[in-house]
Amino acid sequence: MSKYDKYEMTIGIECHVQLATSTKLFSSADNDSRFAEPNSNVNAIDYGLPGMLPALNRHAVDLAIKAGKALGSKIALVSNFDRKHYFYPDLPKGYQTTQMYNPIIGAGEIEAPLEDGGTVKVRIHHAHMEEDAGKLTHYGDYSLVDLNRAGTPLIEIVSEPDIHSAAEARAYAVELYRRMTYAGVTHGDLYHGNMRFDVNISVALKDSNKLGKRTEIKNLNSFRSVERAAAYEFKRQVDIIEDGGAVKQETRGWNDDKQITISQRSKEDEQDYRYMPDPDIPPIVLTQEEIDKIQSTVPYLPDFYRKKWQVLNLDKSVINSLLDNQKYAIEISEIQDNAGDSIAKRVAHWFASAVSGNEEDNIDLPEKQDLIDLAQMSEKNEISSTSAKELFHDLLKGATDPHKLAEERNLLQVSDEAAIAKIVDEVMNDPSSASSIADIKAGKEKAIGYLVGQVMKRSRGKANPALAQKLIRNRL
Repeated sequence: MSKYDKYEMTIGIECHVQLATSTKLFSSADNDSRFAEPNSNVNAIDYGLPGMLPALNRHAVDLAIKAGKALGSKIALVSNFDRKHYFYPDLPKGYQTTQMYNPIIGAGEIEAPLEDGGTVKVRIHHAHMEEDAGKLTHYGDYSLVDLNRAGTPLIEIVSEPDIHSAAEARAYAVELYRRMTYAGVTHGDLYHGNMRFDVNISVALKDSNKLGKRTEIKNLNSFRSVERAAAYEFKRQVDIIEDGGAVKQETRGWNDDKQITISQRSKEDEQDYRYMPDPDIPPIVLTQEEIDKIQSTVPYLPDFYRKKWQVLNLDKSVINSLLDNQKYAIEISEIQDNAGDSIAKRVAHWFASAVSGNEEDNIDLPEKQDLIDLAQMSEKNEISSTSAKELFHDLLKGATDPHKLAEERNLLQVSDEAAIAKIVDEVMNDPSSASSIADIKAGKEKAIGYLVGQVMKRSRGKANPALAQKLIRNRL
């Protein structure tokens, strides 16, 4: 048994979700700074100039309420903002406005599917609203600060320590991402940090009832990084314990190039931040009717589609490809409603094999009826599976009317039994087919492929191969 097999990892994840608002949490500055010059989307409130008073962005509150539904959480009727004090160059005010004592989103739970077919249930402790800090970029012996991100509205989703493997950590992160993007809470641009994961991990002997000392790996912005950082940190901590050392409570960073975690600073405790209620921001007071009305606008979430597609018997990889882009999930669901399960299944496989799931692809979906028509043509064997995929790609590029396209390209298969029977007879009577016929009669089934190929050749590819094979077997 490996030394690692004696230990179990325990993981809790804090996820910072950038809310999809036009402006910042307490100021009128633009909230989208992805392509802006440094320090160009900042105003007096973000700079923390004396006398500047914050004004809460109501849209951010509405998005937090939607996030609560996606987390299966109850929304607080009254929540408050607090000041979290620490001094750092990317925080001009000297404190961060957050929700320590009365957060807007209460306890919830997420069930995330695993690659092996199981699931992991992760309880949500709470989620709170807060403003983001700026960004520091380090260059050897000096650093530069960009305050474009300062004041960006966030919710921080805090999980319970219910995760016990790197694969479970990744699955939870993926499901959280899907739920937040499907609910319209965030744009979900991971590259630009729209969602960032802080992974808290500790290790202990499997028969221990006490958790080990935890470390926090900060600002992971990809699912792969979450999984690999957790796997690396688990082994690092086990190695320290096995060598007789003690794990330090600290904040660590992930070096993606070297695939290692690196110590950044000792981990502060809550009392070090000197939390206090923010006197400048009134409480958020909501009614249940108001909450229900806002949450009623949340679109279907991923689990709705998983349950609906169970009758399609799709592979897990196909389901994941479709769920990676909400537009595809909606499209397949509507085709299922309009044309039935078999047609939806056919189109689902085309999307999964031909289109990347990245939201950045932003392709224009073909007309729904064109997709249905193409799938029906394929189902009736009017075109081959290869031709169907070819025409599907054309529809993605803006083409329309798949039947007309198939006619123009001479892709329609002949399903006239009498016409194909005549060609089959010609092939069967050809002396060159004698050995294949003998092989088939001897039990070598693969030999029928030669005869079908000859029928397709004589029909210039137009014969329905399934019908041709049926007629050949009848003749035999």
